[in-house]
Amino acid sequence: MNKINGQVLKAMLESGCNNLNNKKSEVDALNVFPVPDGDTGTNMSLTFTNGISEVRKSGSDSLPVVAKTLSRGLLMGARGNSGVILSQIFRGFYQAVKEKEEVSIPEFAEALANGSRLAYKAVMRPVEGTILTVIREASEAGTAFAEENPDADYQAYMTCVCEAANTSLQNTPELLPVLKEAHVVDSGGSGLLAVLEGFKAYLDGNPIAEGTVTEVQKEEKNEKASGYRTEFILNLSSQGKLSFKEERFRRQIEQLANKVTILVSDDDVKLRVNTMTPGEILLLGQRYGTFAKVQIENIQDELNPSIIEEETVAAEEKEYGIIATAAGEGLKKLFTDYRVDVVVSGGQTMNPSTEDFVKAIAKVNARHIFILPNNSNIIMAAKQAAEVTEGKEVIVLETKSIPQGIGACINFNPDDDVDANKAAMLDAIDNVRSGSVTYSIKDTTVDGVEIHEGDYMSIFEKDIVFTSKNKVEAVTHLLDVMCDEDTEIITLIKGEEGTQEEVDEISAYIEEHFDVDIDVEDGGQPVYSFMIGAE
Repeated sequence: MNKINGQVLKAMLESGCNNLNNKKSEVDALNVFPVPDGDTGTNMSLTFTNGISEVRKSGSDSLPVVAKTLSRGLLMGARGNSGVILSQIFRGFYQAVKEKEEVSIPEFAEALANGSRLAYKAVMRPVEGTILTVIREASEAGTAFAEENPDADYQAYMTCVCEAANTSLQNTPELLPVLKEAHVVDSGGSGLLAVLEGFKAYLDGNPIAEGTVTEVQKEEKNEKASGYRTEFILNLSSQGKLSFKEERFRRQIEQLANKVTILVSDDDVKLRVNTMTPGEILLLGQRYGTFAKVQIENIQDELNPSIIEEETVAAEEKEYGIIATAAGEGLKKLFTDYRVDVVVSGGQTMNPSTEDFVKAIAKVNARHIFILPNNSNIIMAAKQAAEVTEGKEVIVLETKSIPQGIGACINFNPDDDVDANKAAMLDAIDNVRSGSVTYSIKDTTVDGVEIHEGDYMSIFEKDIVFTSKNKVEAVTHLLDVMCDEDTEIITLIKGEEGTQEEVDEISAYIEEHFDVDIDVEDGGQPVYSFMIGAE
């Protein structure tokens, strides 16, 4: 085979998506930071699954339509930096094949190379030793192979691409010292390799099928079913096995969903629900382990069309709107109190997609909209949403933490012009130092700090500066690192795993050691027992 059509491309994509879905837990495990969050594998899997879902819905076997539909689906479903980069790779691929019903090997090689170029352009400061390196070196090898072997078939070409991608991936620790220290390869590059190997498997006649999953129990029809049918299989971590309580988990889920089915074994949790907020359902699950399967299906069109109509009813246009990302009811209320119009559910534990931000933007009828991602892994998706929005000025302020987002909101003045507000909010962001405390999910070493599973980690900005078996000790040590004689305000945000007794003990430590004003908030955020802002 030396040419492929839309039908073959679609089958390759299905095989690539299935391989990525089957390996997403392995990819998640490669993340350097041992934080219990939804990371690279999950983000890439959800991104690619959204793209394939759109391809299936199109029902087309036309290669330009398949490539375009995939590109759009990936763009809107992109989660996290890895998901956005993946969407840019296939956006570039589509640009190169959009007028071709059949694609030769040299044309496919050029399309992959164009995807690499677009991915690099999407990142403000590209870093080698990442998914960017893997796609570049794999596409370069494929281009060279196509030039040197004009009579080769697609199987040989894709074998070359996969071998080059794997070689590049294995070399990533030599380019990024943090990977070498943690004894892992780059997680994003590993996810990309899974997709490419899925392509190869189909061409070799052995397409990858999605992993076999035990069926959840059947349930009777419920007239209240609405939103998104959300299913997952969750492999419980060692920490998750200790903290998971089925009845508490069921009560939490039932507050967000109906038609709830939960099956629990010693090692995993299987869930199926209907909900308007699938992100929050995944947030609840991810704190206890890693997903073996996630499936989200939009059913609101067929079951509850009135919900969409209600959400699109526009209020009178105003000058400003603000969108912020947060997880936890306390944080959502806090941001709402600070004039935020829409709080997008998510954060480090569940990165919102580009489409989540697009929908949020649509709900805010304002001429100028500020977006506060509040996490470095969400910024690219927010910017991608801003780029596809027309008719409104959407300004993404690169807040990388909840304290930075709060500071930006406090400095917003609805009576000032856009430039003045942007300057004031950026100034607030620059003046906030951010820290957090959470637990480790594995033994590892990061930046010379030895970490053991279950340790509480003191994280200052992006660095792990201390570990302890004692949560309060981890917080007080973090405060010592973050604060100095110029610190005037400390904001302490209690998470779901924090207690009032711990808040009292930490507050007493602050009063004894620092001459500052203390602002204590009950954020209710998952995973992070405490977040701290120092100004």
